[in-house]
Amino acid sequence: MLQQDAQSPQFTTAEYSQKPGGNSCKACKQAITARFYRVNNHTVCESCTERLRHELPQDTHSAYMRALLFGAGGAVLGLILYAGFTIITGIYLGYVALAVGWLVGKAVTTGSGGVGGKRYQIAAVLLTYAAVSLAEIPIYINAAAKQRAVISAAKTQSPSTIAPEAQQDSTTPSEEATPAAETKPVKPARSFASMLGTLALIGLASPFLELQDPVHGIIGLIILFVGIRIAWQVARGKHSAEIQGPYDSSAAASV
Repeated sequence: MLQQDAQSPQFTTAEYSQKPGGNSCKACKQAITARFYRVNNHTVCESCTERLRHELPQDTHSAYMRALLFGAGGAVLGLILYAGFTIITGIYLGYVALAVGWLVGKAVTTGSGGVGGKRYQIAAVLLTYAAVSLAEIPIYINAAAKQRAVISAAKTQSPSTIAPEAQQDSTTPSEEATPAAETKPVKPARSFASMLGTLALIGLASPFLELQDPVHGIIGLIILFVGIRIAWQVARGKHSAEIQGPYDSSAAASV
């Protein structure tokens, strides 16, 4: 990136030269006599533009793969944050999705070395959605475990209400019974991978399944989309420049 001093451009604020007869370069302050470019709406000469291109981080395949790796790690941390907060506090707070979006977007830009762009933003959006939606799986499992514990405790504390006749019938086998004929075939147990895939699909669909409660579901979707928006903005990258051109120097004075 060009050094931010008296001799370097400040690309964050649009400024245009008002010199009669032509423009000057935002970076080197020299009059433009040949081709020029627009860098974030600033007029920059050709040599300074080439120097900027070499100093900016390059969007390479390795940078993108690092961004995906870091982003996946950020998504896992975001999932743990979202699910852990809900399980520990017992409070279902959708606003945690905003923190997850920032965390994933920051992880993506950290992995890329500051490079941003559409494909990085799309990756951050998908990872944020996956982190927030899949967090519903451990939340559901925890709630189901607590419910089973309550039911088991209730059964343990309640006295037996089985009638004596029923107990006698249960201990006296019928002479007409044919166990071999009445035995139902045992269904094959589902594989762990199949169960995991089903849980993943349910988790990914959970933001829309919650629309069964319209008010709660719509609010949850809005918060989720805001978190996704945060991830999109952060993943734009901190070292980026929109370069347009080249333009002919004869048009510089009229811009």
